Amino acid sequence: MRRAAVAFCATGMAVSLAACGSAKESGDKGSGDKASPKKGDAITVGLLLPENQTARYEKFDKPIIEKQISTLTNGKGKVEYLNAKQDATVQSQQIDTMITKKVDVLILDAVDYKAVAGGVKKAKDAGIPVVAYDRLAEGPIAAYTSFDNEEVGKTQGEALLKAMGSKATKSSKIVMMNGAITDPNAAFFKKGALSVLKDKVTVAKSYDTKEWKPENANSNMEAAISAIGKDKIAGVYSANDGMAGGIITALKAAGLSKLPPVTGQDAELAGVQRIVTGDQNMSVFKSYPQEAETVAKMAVSIAKTGKLDSSLETSKVDSGTEQGVPSVIVPVVSLTQDNIQDTVVKQGYYTLGEICTAKYKAACDKIGLK
Repeated sequence: MRRAAVAFCATGMAVSLAACGSAKESGDKGSGDKASPKKGDAITVGLLLPENQTARYEKFDKPIIEKQISTLTNGKGKVEYLNAKQDATVQSQQIDTMITKKVDVLILDAVDYKAVAGGVKKAKDAGIPVVAYDRLAEGPIAAYTSFDNEEVGKTQGEALLKAMGSKATKSSKIVMMNGAITDPNAAFFKKGALSVLKDKVTVAKSYDTKEWKPENANSNMEAAISAIGKDKIAGVYSANDGMAGGIITALKAAGLSKLPPVTGQDAELAGVQRIVTGDQNMSVFKSYPQEAETVAKMAVSIAKTGKLDSSLETSKVDSGTEQGVPSVIVPVVSLTQDNIQDTVVKQGYYTLGEICTAKYKAACDKIGLK
């Protein structure tokens, strides 16, 4: 599989975009000719998200994008939204639907970054530019925004080694629970984690988890425990919080009195609560509001003018088929017991009441989360 390579024009902290491309020529969107961008606020933005198992998409991405587009268009902009529910075939059909609806720009978070390539080309041929969101997509995308995904993996790997402490030796065995191979970000997470872990510990078992599903991670972890031995697992790299939940369930079912450190990503509420209790060591906090607001700005700029606003700055990425795609990379933070207040609470992801329910109040009090 050809992996997308990120080439930064600025540091990973850069969060702005510069101009890309030129305005399109006039024509009928349904004819395959290029269409002229609208000059006013009455634009229609297509939004295709990949799944609804991860809490972020319905809780953060969709409402924030909708609100930001409304703000940027004085309430005149419209969002056409569909969720593929982790089905690449359904998402391809949804792209066709957006083309039929003649949206002015399409925000696409791909289920399978290769499978959407044909749909991306069809959209472009219909005069509809595609902004790849959160995950790179193959095909002629106009722009892209996400997080520094190798840095996510490095952050997870470094946190795992720190939590392992003196047990972080070359003879120590860890399990790697990676994401789905259909998600290009999963390859970046794995690459970043291995760059930190490979010479420090032994990866005894490694899995690419189908569809990122917690139940699949649970089954994989059960197999790893059987193969390695429950008392010989010094740590578990989990690419996200949902899978961490399945992993921890398997570890507890095996009868471990003390769990090995387990990583995560996405700062899901259940993950944060597991961090509070100590069952999960860390998560990666990513500012979805910042990412969502950024993609909304990109989409509106392209829809209204045919190009990104020249006042915005950019980094560049190379996708599987496109070189130098204008992009913005949003920074990430390692979320632990020490900074829950300053991250997810301060940025309004969750209230203390949502985190510290009756079940978790004692654990919250113990770590000073009040």
